[in-house]
Amino acid sequence: MFKKLKNKNKTENNLDNDLDLHNIPEHVAIIMDGNGRWAKKRKMPRIKGHYEGMQTIKKITREASNIGIKYLTLYAFSTENWSRPESEVNYIMNLPVNFLKTFLPELIEKNVKVETIGFNNGLPKSTIEAIDYAKDKTKHNTGLTLVFAINYGGRAEIIQSMKEIYEELQTNNQSANAIDEELFNKHLMTHNYPDPELLIRTSGEQRISNFLIWQASYSEFIFNEKLWPDFDENELKECIKIYQSRQRRFGGLSEE
Repeated sequence: MFKKLKNKNKTENNLDNDLDLHNIPEHVAIIMDGNGRWAKKRKMPRIKGHYEGMQTIKKITREASNIGIKYLTLYAFSTENWSRPESEVNYIMNLPVNFLKTFLPELIEKNVKVETIGFNNGLPKSTIEAIDYAKDKTKHNTGLTLVFAINYGGRAEIIQSMKEIYEELQTNNQSANAIDEELFNKHLMTHNYPDPELLIRTSGEQRISNFLIWQASYSEFIFNEKLWPDFDENELKECIKIYQSRQRRFGGLSEE
């Protein structure tokens, strides 16, 4: 038992040494997939997978803060997830309450700022209150910004942005020629954050499921095979190592 622990620590140290701390992505976005399958493999109810997934969020948030990631956006609940069984949805809606009740003191201590993107309509009052309380208590923190995407969908975000832009153009008596990327970005829910350099999806699925579909235009994608409850600090660092091995060209040519 001691030998295994020692080897694990050695592996973690090697990963730390291999990371280029000058090339840590500023913004990492994660599609946390696989909670239900994790539970099913163990003949447990799906909600057990969501509970274990919440523990993983704590581990990954700590590690992201430790290695210098500035923004961590987690896809917690999509606009399409309402179609799941009511009992499962109710459990997921209560997770932010339990998560923040137990983890908020540590977030405050670690200088982490809590924010959200998504639509409040349809969210239970208790969920909104827990989130708003955490946002208020951490609003002056200057370390990692932890962004939960709750009741979020990329298409719905874009449609809302276009409606807001239309109203702005009407108010200012401007034509459609005034629309450019800068104006569009200003009306996105993520207007205060840089676009993610790295987007990770767990569970082996290879799609982005309506997540940050504008913002991820030039993100590096990594599809990790681990189910979300099994994703840990070493997996995160391995993903960052892969990111660091790539050359981002943004449509241009590499210098040879």
